[in-house]
Amino acid sequence: MPGRIGIDPDVMLGKPVIRGTCIPVEIVLRKLSDGATTQDLLSAYPRLTPDDIRAALVYATDTIAHERLVALA
Repeated sequence: MPGRIGIDPDVMLGKPVIRGTCIPVEIVLRKLSDGATTQDLLSAYPRLTPDDIRAALVYATDTIAHERLVALA
């Protein structure tokens, strides 16, 4: 699913979005965490595809996997 997520400072202030849309990855993830189904998202955002939703999940997983933790104590 490479290439489905875009980051452009001129689109949504540089937040990760579904490429070709102004739909932030954050919104997709938030709706899923609130209990929305894939079908709910596809109905609410007709430009989304099931692969876009999966790409948002992969992006979030990869971002967390590459997080660097810094000890503050």
